[in-house]
Amino acid sequence: MTTAPVVVCPDCDGMTFTLEPCRCTTYGDRFLADADADADADADADVLGPRREAYRSCEQCRGAGSVAYPCHRCGRRGRRRAQLVVTVANLDTGAVASHQVVPGGLDPHRDPAGRWVVDLSSRVRELAATVGAVLDDADVPSLWLDRQWRPDLPAALRHELEAHAILRADHAPWRLLPGRSTALATVDPAARLARLCALADLLLLDLVVEARRQGAGFGWAIRYEVPGSPVPPGPPGWCRDLPEVLARTDVADAFTGFAERGLAAPARLLRPDSPRPPVAPAVDVDQLERRVLADCVDAALGEELPGAQALWRDGRWWHTTLRAGEPAEILAEQPTGQVVRRVRVPVSRGYEPPDPSWWGEPVDWRPCPDCRPGSRLRTCDCRLGGRPADHDCPHCCGAGLRPSALSCFTCGDTHRLHRAVLVTVTDLRHRVVHLTWRAGTSEVAPLVATQPGGKPVVQLPDRYRLGSWAAVLGARPEDLADADGGQQIGKDLRDGYVTLHWAGADPVGQQVRDAGRGTAAGRLVVVAVPPDAPPLAELLRLALGLDLALVVAVCDLRHHAADPLLADGLRWSVEVQPRDAPVRPDDFPYRPSLAAALSWCVECLTDAVAGAAPTDPTAPIPVPCSGPRAVADPEPELSRLAARHAGQVVTVRFTRAGCTVHRHDDDGVRLLAEALDLRDLG
Repeated sequence: MTTAPVVVCPDCDGMTFTLEPCRCTTYGDRFLADADADADADADADVLGPRREAYRSCEQCRGAGSVAYPCHRCGRRGRRRAQLVVTVANLDTGAVASHQVVPGGLDPHRDPAGRWVVDLSSRVRELAATVGAVLDDADVPSLWLDRQWRPDLPAALRHELEAHAILRADHAPWRLLPGRSTALATVDPAARLARLCALADLLLLDLVVEARRQGAGFGWAIRYEVPGSPVPPGPPGWCRDLPEVLARTDVADAFTGFAERGLAAPARLLRPDSPRPPVAPAVDVDQLERRVLADCVDAALGEELPGAQALWRDGRWWHTTLRAGEPAEILAEQPTGQVVRRVRVPVSRGYEPPDPSWWGEPVDWRPCPDCRPGSRLRTCDCRLGGRPADHDCPHCCGAGLRPSALSCFTCGDTHRLHRAVLVTVTDLRHRVVHLTWRAGTSEVAPLVATQPGGKPVVQLPDRYRLGSWAAVLGARPEDLADADGGQQIGKDLRDGYVTLHWAGADPVGQQVRDAGRGTAAGRLVVVAVPPDAPPLAELLRLALGLDLALVVAVCDLRHHAADPLLADGLRWSVEVQPRDAPVRPDDFPYRPSLAAALSWCVECLTDAVAGAAPTDPTAPIPVPCSGPRAVADPEPELSRLAARHAGQVVTVRFTRAGCTVHRHDDDGVRLLAEALDLRDLG
């Protein structure tokens, strides 16, 4: 194996810090700057060179025009390792093969423009064939050598130029490309669109297909919305056509940002028993795409419009153009002390479809008392617990409100407190339950606990417990999650526990406020589906093949099931870490199930492997190669260990050398046992 050289960091020249132009130079020596005009000036500066001066009263550079930043590329070490490692792994067998990129070991070729480039695609294909893996959309880096590189240069100079090319791509020095023994099934755009439409009918939502102009082409997006949601601001989607956005957008992706998009939408009751189409008809994706693109041009004037939408509602498509509104001026304070003026042109629908047949009466609401619409003013901390504003408060000076970048804790920035919340629980297939919880409903809610501050905790009946509805859908309560983002449903909503701010308060009203905080039009969509996760043995096999450590932490809190003030159930965490990483005392498991922990581990897998590269530039990145291996599923032994040490966190580290069992005590982490296999511990 070629030794990886250590070179002086070219970004900071070995000084461990860099001098960068201050942010104030973007706008010059002005207190009030025009961002749009400055963007045009920046384009001119690319040709004429920089000509901006510093803001004399800048709060960051004090008028110097430059700021020293720690060099993040070398981690303030002044030196970097000129090495990249690309690893291909077969998740089905655990086989691993790697290739390292170091100066002197490159095989560059000329591209059509005449530049020398190192394309690793062919090498990655060889690695995939070695381990028998099929890669899906592998992100394979290409290294572009400096223009002065030539094959006839002296070796020392060639290696120096090659090292600089490697360093430009070392933001992820160890790249894992996972694959399977067989290719994944390709997504049929028409079938996926039909499923998304059918689910919209089931959940009583709109499915929006949108095309927005983006440069010379269009950006496409597909998402779920509540009726009445405004057209979201910001850039369009990055997919180039409708089939591509359908291939890349599953149900979870279509729900991402669902609550934020509907914060200002009107809240209406639902009529789930209204007539609806039982099955979504087949959709011609090409025809739908053509119709949306045709609507991006004004039919009467022939002018180009910002975009167009197709909304699936009540079993049919409704088409509308998108039109630009009146420009709005936005003032934004900068960390430099300057104020930047931006002009934003809102976009709205040219045609609003008829109200859906399943819409009921409007939901009553009252303004939120703890925030102000159109501003960043929120209730000051001096008013916590219902106290009056403190006249000597350094934050609000007695006003009771202070600016904050956080969302309002009371309403979640809806600026409304609804009298009802609409909860939808679904298995994302064919079963759904629509619940309406109304404030002021009289219910028997016995006292079950008291908070340390004296607030009473009551428990509502079964119809207010999402865990009971999960059982109706054949799911486990710990699998309940918010459709928007997948956040776990807390114990209070799951089991119907409500903390009252004073004795005699309305428990259902408090439940409505807690469940409806920050929701789209007072609607909370909950999925009762186990996370999509591989077996624990698969990740263990992969970690051993990479010569890393798989760290599994578990805590058995099932004896807390009857205590509303304490977390309960089995809590898990699964992480891939460097082989010699210590077990930290503050590493506590918090995922509600092993599947949830495994799903999160898979989502962060490539970043975890990249972070496992040694931070010391003199230590080379490992180049693992390993054949298929068989491992036993350690989940039964882990569950028994957790039950044996109930109430305490037990962490097990699996490496090629064996496994070690640790227990988290008040004094830190204690090593309990070590063995070649977890089953050997009895």
